Amino acid sequence: MSNSELFTLFGIGGYLLGSIPFGLVLCFLAGYGDIRKIGSGNIGATNVLRTGNKTLALLTVLLDASKAGLAAYIAKECCPNYAYDLYGMPTTVSQLAALIAGTCAILGHNFPVWLKLKGGKGVASAFGFVLVLNPQIALVALLIWIIMAVMFRYSSLSAITAVFFVPVLTYYMSDMVHLVFYTFIVILILVRHHANFVRLFNGQESKIKFKK
Repeated sequence: MSNSELFTLFGIGGYLLGSIPFGLVLCFLAGYGDIRKIGSGNIGATNVLRTGNKTLALLTVLLDASKAGLAAYIAKECCPNYAYDLYGMPTTVSQLAALIAGTCAILGHNFPVWLKLKGGKGVASAFGFVLVLNPQIALVALLIWIIMAVMFRYSSLSAITAVFFVPVLTYYMSDMVHLVFYTFIVILILVRHHANFVRLFNGQESKIKFKK
């Protein structure tokens, strides 16, 4: 099988894995009905939390995070570790296949064909993806999210700030191929949060509630 066929295969597989709407499925199984009719209408963990079921929200985070990470891991392990040149940027076949599979999984999460391309925003999936390929970058981004969440109590602001720093961290801690893919993902996530930007600007964004 040629390299292009491998990239296509794992790209399609990543998209299909990423398009599994765990938040929607879990809410139906738990008896909450269609999560798209609650709160923001999103199928991600933040909206699942609006059901009041924290366990379900946590499970959604874990499953959503695992999708892109698993896609990247499988691609990396199954493809040969031969050198590959991507428009002048040195990498390997396995690394590039992992980046393609993980990125396509995030696209699947954001635009699942089964839900008329109306999916989540990809933050959890992106975290799992980066965690598998660059754990140090992912953990620093997670720390930024936690600090922002504790200080300002806005989940969206925390996510936006954390993902904004991913390309910066990648520039210093990884290579150009990762930087290109991660930058694309960050732009996608920021665009998907356009409504949150408006609510934050207008002071209408809901805050995270911490129990005493």
